[in-house]
Amino acid sequence: MAKVAIYNDRGKENGSLELDDNIFGLKSKMAVIHQVYLALMANAREPWAHAIDKSEVSGGGKKPWKQKGTGRARHGSIRSPIWRGGGATFGPLNTRNYKQKINKKTKKTAVKMCLSDKVQTSKFIVLENLVVDGKTKTMATLRAALPGLGKTTLLLASKNDEALKRAVNNIPKLDIQTASDVNVIDLLHHQYIITTKDGVKELENRLVK
Repeated sequence: MAKVAIYNDRGKENGSLELDDNIFGLKSKMAVIHQVYLALMANAREPWAHAIDKSEVSGGGKKPWKQKGTGRARHGSIRSPIWRGGGATFGPLNTRNYKQKINKKTKKTAVKMCLSDKVQTSKFIVLENLVVDGKTKTMATLRAALPGLGKTTLLLASKNDEALKRAVNNIPKLDIQTASDVNVIDLLHHQYIITTKDGVKELENRLVK
């Protein structure tokens, strides 16, 4: 069974905690993690780029000049893509759909694999408890005492806590997310994970199903 060290509120080791191997003891499969990561990134993508085509350009309802007798090339509308100010051909459209479907079981498996990797590389830190007073100084002092100082770190809270968010907000390279909402992108974009015993329970309750 996987084990991690438990740290007190001063950043000192104070025992160990056994973790569920079905969540924290999996072997990573990069193909699964990569598939979920790309799907989540695609689903967050907004198709804002848009080029107007010939039908959307204003004006040009009248034929520029008659078909024959002028010596010039024949044209039907100044909205044509070959005219300056005309519509674009095959330009980007804001109606494009980038969404990708991915089932819940695969997403859960990918999250488990990422958490397992953090445990196996000693980058999963568990606290006995977390003193929340809303002060940045308290949180910064605790982070400085824990392993991985200066590395990108994600704090997994067991519940939504505004005071904790306020304390973490101004600390460089430290972000916060709830254990019930953490995803593959969050885990891959941070080198270290910090949580509490309650946070571990929340992860297990979410992922054991």
